[in-house]
Amino acid sequence: MKETNREEQEVAGGRGGAFARSTAAVLARFCAQNGQSAPARSELEACGKRLKELIHERGWPKTRGMRGELAETEVAALAGRVLGEISGDARAPLEVAARQLVKASFYGGLETCCESCSEVAADGACRRQEWARARGRVSGAHCVDCPQWGALDAEAHGAFLRARWRGPDAGEFDAHAGIFLPEDFRAWRRDLESGARIKS
Repeated sequence: MKETNREEQEVAGGRGGAFARSTAAVLARFCAQNGQSAPARSELEACGKRLKELIHERGWPKTRGMRGELAETEVAALAGRVLGEISGDARAPLEVAARQLVKASFYGGLETCCESCSEVAADGACRRQEWARARGRVSGAHCVDCPQWGALDAEAHGAFLRARWRGPDAGEFDAHAGIFLPEDFRAWRRDLESGARIKS
């Protein structure tokens, strides 16, 4: 029988449990911001456990500088494994969220923020700063693999985004900060990177 070392025990135990809980928090919030009731917390935590199993199966991502691309068909298949037998009205928004978490899990993270959170189109509008679009993203205005999730705390990150706000009303950011800059995603991202450092 293989001997399990201390670091692997931490991932399987407390740290792994933290990852399941932080995954559940992101999924529950995503359902809420899209007007759907979430499944039971235990079902969402089971999604987190299945995602962790996928990461162990495929290998933990590099924590920085290894942005990858997965085919959409592969992303959809992996997201389906994460969701398991979850059904009902919540299935559709959870499929969207699970695909984004799968991508975040295997992209690994960028070295430098590309500031797509404040990019403007030809008409001068920033799509990432539109509430209707941001609520369709688990990470709000920011990329799922933005290094700011780990480099900045909530206050500094809020100031970073507010200074780059291109929307017509900065008050919209303050009113919907939990969607544009969700703290549960920061916790999830840090749990992911903690596991990646252990397994690297």
